[in-house]
Amino acid sequence: MKKIMFYPGCTLKGVAKNLEDSTIESARVLGYELMELPNWTCCGAVYGLAQDSVKFTIANVRNLIRAQEYSKEIGDNRLIAVCSMCYNNLKRAHIDVMKNRDKLKTLKLFMDEESEYEGHINVQHYLQFLKEFGFEKIKNYVKKPLKGLKVAPYYGCLLLRPREVAIDDVEDPHILENLLRVLGAEVVDYPLKNECCGSYHTVDKKEIVGERTYKLVSVAHDVGADVIATSCPLCFFNLDRRQEIAKAKHPRFENMPIVYFTQLMAIAFGKNSDDVLHFDRHYISPKEVLAPWL
Repeated sequence: MKKIMFYPGCTLKGVAKNLEDSTIESARVLGYELMELPNWTCCGAVYGLAQDSVKFTIANVRNLIRAQEYSKEIGDNRLIAVCSMCYNNLKRAHIDVMKNRDKLKTLKLFMDEESEYEGHINVQHYLQFLKEFGFEKIKNYVKKPLKGLKVAPYYGCLLLRPREVAIDDVEDPHILENLLRVLGAEVVDYPLKNECCGSYHTVDKKEIVGERTYKLVSVAHDVGADVIATSCPLCFFNLDRRQEIAKAKHPRFENMPIVYFTQLMAIAFGKNSDDVLHFDRHYISPKEVLAPWL
């Protein structure tokens, strides 16, 4: 079993346990043990927009230093994140301090007991790792092809924005579609796959997010999808939970299950136990739709 560094982030330890466990299990099937980064800290969820927001970068650079130290033990410089927000923050921090070494010197003043960050960590989203592994090779591990399941791929914002951290073409990404196809699923042409879900407006402006959910899910129905697959815990929460608001305002609205792409991987790999999938954490249960493969 090969070992590779894994940054889970806060949300995967709580409400997104279904994302963490299905990711770990799917990687194990492929022959990789995801080794949780020791002493990691929260990524901050949203990257600081102020040009002089040096202190905001501290947590992420500290995580990169932890990865730098741990990589010597693991023997691999790749740091894998599956949460879109965590990936976005870690990657942007790496790019930021490598482009601006003066900022790194300033950060050192706040972290005088830390090692110097040398910039050798390769921050990857799990989808990038899977592409590197080889989608065609993944076919060999599929035991229950998702034939007949129509999936709308949803990237949201943070896998594609800003352009310098995008995991695929910003306007027309296909990396998630390519994975879903090797799992045997039918990928529908979903025109809203890179639109925003409403993000943190879900805290104080739930109605706005409810309207976004109404549009995103309704269009997924229109193009024939059975489920929407995402990678972001916040996108998952908004598209799943805020269907309650969408239904209350639009009585003819039809619910749709929201899943993590790693859950679909686990199912296709024959790993469909409750302690991997955690369907109990879904507001709209996907059990009925996914029953033929469970």
